[in-house]
Amino acid sequence: MRERRILVVGELNVDLILTGLTGFPSLGREVLASGMRMVMGSSSAICAAGLARLGARVAFLGKVGVDYYGDFIVEELRRLGVDTRHLIRDPVVRTGATISLAHGGDRALITYLGCISHLRLEEIDTSILRRYRHLHVGSYFLQRGLQVGLPELFRRAHQMGLTTSLDTGYDPEEEWGGEGLLALLERVDIFLPNEVEACAIARTDDVEAALRELADRAGLVVVKRGAEGAISWKDGRVVRSPAFPVEVVDTTGAGDSFDAGFLYAHVVRGMPLEEALRFANGCGALSTTGVGGTAAQPTLEEVLAFLEAHR
Repeated sequence: MRERRILVVGELNVDLILTGLTGFPSLGREVLASGMRMVMGSSSAICAAGLARLGARVAFLGKVGVDYYGDFIVEELRRLGVDTRHLIRDPVVRTGATISLAHGGDRALITYLGCISHLRLEEIDTSILRRYRHLHVGSYFLQRGLQVGLPELFRRAHQMGLTTSLDTGYDPEEEWGGEGLLALLERVDIFLPNEVEACAIARTDDVEAALRELADRAGLVVVKRGAEGAISWKDGRVVRSPAFPVEVVDTTGAGDSFDAGFLYAHVVRGMPLEEALRFANGCGALSTTGVGGTAAQPTLEEVLAFLEAHR
């Protein structure tokens, strides 16, 4: 019997968030911040936490350093109900970190990839895939060491009876993967880009054209559009699912909570596409009503009550 239903393979980092800056820093100049907090970063980890919050059995495979930040991440994942047995601790490379400078209604980000870019297929005991029913991979562009091995990882997953999903995240170098990524999509059952990512990967400014192009590659494509909801492709037509109006506090991780909702609804519960999109939009909307990526992620009961109230 497979002891866990979903395995998430992804990046892990801490976010150091500085708020209330007296100005924006420049070379040779010091500014002060009135607030600072450290939280678990990582789009993939936020997705895993959202799945656990909904009640899914989920484990995480990623790499962190043997350092304070690594310890913090491991404890946070456990606190959020995510199985950490497959985490790899690197004694040489430090845990990844992002410094977020919030100023004037916007923010600047500085990221040290650290262990994120060092995970490789050779370090993964792929026999563990037999314990799971679905494999989700996040932050393709940040996981540089794993990129070349992902086609083989997905091949082995399919061979062992798992379904697969991928969320590339944003490409900091804005090269968008080229033919290598397009070829990988042939092995992806569910592809979950946002609107910007979908258009960039498909090399078009038209989101629906991007959807159709990518749907020729991956098994099922769902494009997240923020306040516009989400769209997918089924039986030769665009399937639209509108977003829900909520009082937004923080949009951090909303797309990752959407991913968690969709995977839970479609993969774990077997909901039809239209229902799964609506469920995922509910998860994404509710996640924006609190600060940070995981603080307002809903339980199954909370999502169902929210959806019922918005019929």
